[in-house]
Amino acid sequence: MTKHIMSAINVLTDDEAVELLGGLFEHSPWIVRETWPRTPIASFEALHAALCETLRAATVDRQLALIAAHPDLVGRAAMAGTLTRESTGEQRAAGLGPDDLMVDDVELFTRHNAAYQARFGFPFVTCARENRKASILAGFERRLGNDAETERKTALAEIERIAWYRLTDLVENDPEIDGD
Repeated sequence: MTKHIMSAINVLTDDEAVELLGGLFEHSPWIVRETWPRTPIASFEALHAALCETLRAATVDRQLALIAAHPDLVGRAAMAGTLTRESTGEQRAAGLGPDDLMVDDVELFTRHNAAYQARFGFPFVTCARENRKASILAGFERRLGNDAETERKTALAEIERIAWYRLTDLVENDPEIDGD
């Protein structure tokens, strides 16, 4: 995959930015669109911070809609192969691809997903690139004890981590120009 440098990112129109970066936040290109008037942005890191600032400034309803846009881990969409390209790669990297799991694993994830959804009203979100199957299952157990507000904030923090990795796949800072 070709990476884009920040100087090229900064000259994108709103629509071009949404086309390129809209997948950073699962089915929520509004975050890129609402961040874009703040360009130019100095660095890759500053771009991520600006996107996260937009997310944090959103209403709770919009934040909950973003969380709800995430697929269940090892859920129906994953088993049917209908996840976004990004989510498919992330779940596979965590050892959660359909070929990586036994029937018992799928049943366990199904139970955890249902319990979590029943408790909080949205799917369990974790940064799969930073976890493997065992740590994700432990996360279900640990986070089911949270209150709804804590869990909303935890899910949003995980979404910010997911967006960080997705952004690293697409964008990099401009190369340093050597003055010698």
